[in-house]
Amino acid sequence: MEKNVGGYDRIARAVLGPALIIVGAAALAGFLTIAAGTLGVVIAVAALLVGAVLATTAVTQKCPLNDALDFNTYKETQNTDAGTTGDTRAQ
Repeated sequence: MEKNVGGYDRIARAVLGPALIIVGAAALAGFLTIAAGTLGVVIAVAALLVGAVLATTAVTQKCPLNDALDFNTYKETQNTDAGTTGDTRAQ
């Protein structure tokens, strides 16, 4: 699978993923109440899972859902060597 996550998409995933992981872990540990009873546990686990997926796709820059939907936000940058294109004379 080719890279298909980049730019603002990657930044959003890198911010929201860990935030959801922290919220889900805090809810499961009892530091935060999302909802009462079983619903709270389900929401906390869902937040953990979604956060883990977002964080993983931000790091790897590969998202299977983006691939299935043919959605690509990754743009390759061209590496140019500044020393070979400019004037290298001492000033």
